[in-house]
Amino acid sequence: MEWMAWTWPTAIFFAVIAATLIVFTILAIKFPETPRVGILRIETTRGDRLFITLLGSAFINLAWLATTDVSQWGALIVCFFYAVAVFRWV
Repeated sequence: MEWMAWTWPTAIFFAVIAATLIVFTILAIKFPETPRVGILRIETTRGDRLFITLLGSAFINLAWLATTDVSQWGALIVCFFYAVAVFRWV
């Protein structure tokens, strides 16, 4: 990892993203779903909701860094509740 100047937290982050994509691929194969319409009034699948969650979480973390000096773990907690809301209502 040294040739890329990565840190262990960065490597773990990308490993978790890759594992999530693998799990969602397996879920899509084993349990196909039909798109559903949520509060955004657009059809979404599990993959769409995952993308919305990842994108929103990135913005939450950036806003957290820009507006507060509190530990980044707080942003992780906010992102968790955001992800639950997206998968439940979007």
